[in-house]
This record gives sequence, structure tokens and C-alpha cells, in this order.
Amino acid sequence: MRTTLSLAGQAVALLLVDLQEEQRRDPHYKAFGIDQVLGNAARLLDAARQTGRLVVHAAYRRDFAKRPPRPFEPTSANGKPTFSDISSPMTAICREVAPRDGEPVIYKNDASAFCEGDLAPLFKERAIDWLIVSGVWTEACVAATIRDAMAEGLRVLLVKDACGSGTQAMHKTAVLNLANRLYGGAVTDTARAVGLLQGEEAQVWVAERPAPILFNFTDAAELYAEL
Repeated sequence: MRTTLSLAGQAVALLLVDLQEEQRRDPHYKAFGIDQVLGNAARLLDAARQTGRLVVHAAYRRDFAKRPPRPFEPTSANGKPTFSDISSPMTAICREVAPRDGEPVIYKNDASAFCEGDLAPLFKERAIDWLIVSGVWTEACVAATIRDAMAEGLRVLLVKDACGSGTQAMHKTAVLNLANRLYGGAVTDTARAVGLLQGEEAQVWVAERPAPILFNFTDAAELYAEL
């Protein structure tokens, strides 16, 4: 359901997840609509910086020297990671959302940005109430990060058009699945999220009960648009 939200007086942080060159340039891992995702993420980033909010960047850099391959984890013919290899220049964060000096960067070896153990203490130190999330892929690293954020007691604002996945359908169904269980948090779009960062009120979507959205192949896109 829709409700009015204000972040005035709240401690808010922006987390950008895996917005790396790999998602733009690697044909196997390119995110659908990545240019729009990056553009919207950049708008969030500008608003967060202008209002003095904490900004954190997370990037997937698979380092077998730090964490050996997990059971059944696919590897390339030369024994290296099949994606996000730490030695690849494509693990660089995209220039549109590149970190500035002083903005924390979390390099992770698993899906969730919380997996390395550095992120939760950072948010606790700043007494963060709300975490605004943008990134890729929606059903994978974004979803894992959101679930761990909720477990840490953070309220999550998922910015649906500042996230992406391999296809539009994968992204939209992932957002619907997250919305169904985003307890304590909300779903919105970039324009409303920017307004919230600037102290305005905005209409956002919240789950009034567990799994309120029962979607199927024919109405998923329509229900996504209504969030």
C-alpha cells in the first residue's frame, strides 16, 4: 500500500551495490538498462552528497587468495573466478558513481555487502536509521544486501529504477519479491528518493502485511509500475 514518508530527522545512508564496469561491458554479466540505472544512481549520489549523508560503495572483487572457491562455485579454465576477478579492470566502479575521498568502499567476496563484516559496524557507529539502496543485480547482490540490512535492524528504502538485473523481467520480479517482505522499509523511485533526501515528504510503497503482492506472468509488470 502507499503511505507518506519523511526522512527528516532520520540518520540516512546511501549504499551503491556493484555498479561496476563489468555490469556495463561484459556481455555475460551486463545489466539490462545499465545506463539508466547509473544515471539514477548518480542522481541519488548527488543528492546524498549535497545533504551531507553517509555514502558507501560496495564492489564485488572475487579474490581466491582471501576466500578460496566455495563448493560448486564455477571457475574458468585457468582456475580463476568466472566473474568479478580481482585482477580484472572491469571490477572498477563506474565513473558516473565513482567514490570520492572519504567515502567508504567495501570490497566483497560474496553477494551481500555485509559479508566482509565491515559494513554493519560502520552503520552502527553513525546510528543509521534508514538505508537507501541502489545497485545490481536486483535478485542477487541487492537482495542479499537488503536482507542482511534488515537483520541488522535497518529500515531499507529500495529505489526500484536505480537497480537492475540481467533482464527487465528478472529485475521487476525481483523487486516484487523484495517488496513482499521488506518489513519496516519501503519501495520508491529515484525522483521520490531524491525528494526524501532533500527533506520533502513522498508517497512510497510499504508492505502492510506479509506477501501482499501475489503476481503472475501476466500482471507482474503492472504491479511493479504501481510500487
